[in-house]
Amino acid sequence: MKNVNHIPHYNLRRYIVFMVFAMAIAGLLWRALSMQVVNREFFKQQGDARQLRVVTVPAHRGDIYDRNGEPLAISTPVDTVWLNPVESLKEGTEFTKLAEVLGLESKDLKQKVNSNSKREFLYVKRHVDPELGKKVQALKLPGVYLQREYKRYYPAGEVASHLIGFSNVDDVGQEGIELAYEEWLRGVAGSKKIIRDRLGRAIDDVERIKSAEAGKSIYLSIDRRIQYLAYRTLKAAVKEHGAVAGSAVILDVTTGEVLAMVNQPSFNANDRRQLKPDAYRNRAVTDVFEPGSTMKPITVAAALETGKWHEKDNVRTSPGYMRVQGNTIKDIKNYGKLDIGEIILKSSNVGISKIALSISQDQQLGMYQNFGFGFDTGSGYPGESSGSLNIGQLGDFERAAMAFGYGVSVTPLQLVRAYAAIANDGVIFPASFIKLDKPPQGEKIISQKTAKALRSMMQKVVSSGGTGFDASVPNYHVAGKTGTVHKFIAGGYAEDRYLSIFAGMAPASNPRLAMVVMLNEPSKGEYFGGQVAGPVFSKVMSGAMRLLNIAPDDLKIVRNMQRGGQA
Repeated sequence: MKNVNHIPHYNLRRYIVFMVFAMAIAGLLWRALSMQVVNREFFKQQGDARQLRVVTVPAHRGDIYDRNGEPLAISTPVDTVWLNPVESLKEGTEFTKLAEVLGLESKDLKQKVNSNSKREFLYVKRHVDPELGKKVQALKLPGVYLQREYKRYYPAGEVASHLIGFSNVDDVGQEGIELAYEEWLRGVAGSKKIIRDRLGRAIDDVERIKSAEAGKSIYLSIDRRIQYLAYRTLKAAVKEHGAVAGSAVILDVTTGEVLAMVNQPSFNANDRRQLKPDAYRNRAVTDVFEPGSTMKPITVAAALETGKWHEKDNVRTSPGYMRVQGNTIKDIKNYGKLDIGEIILKSSNVGISKIALSISQDQQLGMYQNFGFGFDTGSGYPGESSGSLNIGQLGDFERAAMAFGYGVSVTPLQLVRAYAAIANDGVIFPASFIKLDKPPQGEKIISQKTAKALRSMMQKVVSSGGTGFDASVPNYHVAGKTGTVHKFIAGGYAEDRYLSIFAGMAPASNPRLAMVVMLNEPSKGEYFGGQVAGPVFSKVMSGAMRLLNIAPDDLKIVRNMQRGGQA
């Protein structure tokens, strides 16, 4: 009877347990129904928010090549290390190993994370090579991630850095060609959805939202072989003469293309520690100087174009000086009577001043403008200076001074463009840093007759008795002009600080290349343009003739070679 009396109690317990299990199952079923049916979208979004991410797909920046397809700027894939401070601090991530792998100070990294504790994104180190990225990934640190980016690399280093410029850490052009053609070079980033695991690693691509568009590559007019030659020669000359700085530019006279442009001092764009404004400005297009006697052929062009003067006309320069508006203009000696060619050869300030004052101001200044002085060269290079040319009403002394290169300022690029026009029978082209398929539309600024006369006069400058003999090139005729300029300083012109210049072209009988060399403040004795800048021209132009396979035009040499071949 006792056992029978307890049976209802067991039934009650079973009923209660059954009800509990039934309610639990019902709850689970309702939860499943809620998640899968009633609130499906809500929970899907929550899940996606924890696993799905929309990430940026970086775009490859366009490469930069020289005219022969040699790379001057390329983009290579790299990794960037970043972390989520909120997640890292919550998970107690140990930063010592991370700092050790990346070459960082552990305490500095910890301080950086703690000071940004409420952020969800913090760069640790940008642009590390992929091998180092793998080491970071192998640490499997919570909240630490990798992001694929591109890093700009400049194979020519300091040889072409002034010309090419550089891009910043975000791959945006900052200077030079990189800045000038930013819209062309930069790509358009894409985006995609990915699934990350609990450690934040991308384990699957879900959807490509937008494909990345690579930037367009460009081919420059630069010939990297000539660029190297010019850079090496200029650097040696600056060191040899103790100069403060120097620039050299070479143009193809038949197209206006820049084949080489170098400066000293230089910098290496691959080392961001060297990116300082003083170092990376391209002096050949931004810095101006008074051209001195290299202006004399331009003044002669103005006189010849009037029809009042002819190549063999004479000018009396005695007694070796002249007074103009209370100022004295003088030569280094009394040359007596000189024809126009001898005025160029002897670099007579008195002779060129008398020629300039014999024509009108409009004729003189108009010719300077025709040669591009006072205007930019049309190159489109960022920060290019147009120099200065006073076209107001001038006194006779100002006009005379301008005739031999004082009171007017130019850039090396402007000056070489002017000489290229003389070399190209009087047709001037815009300067171009981009390789051209055909010559652009040029402008006729002087007659072919005048251009040939100027070249003939300037050949004598590079002859055995001329001031530019050191600029001569074996097997080739050279036409050019030296310039030795007292440097302008606060309060006037320095007596012992000079600019040494040589501007010329070769082969003189049928010019292909024009070049300007300028050294700023040589300080080891020699300072005349022919002595300092002339040898740079000679060495670079000799190499360029060989590299471009330009035939010699020195008839004596050619005849000797022919006789040797017949023998």
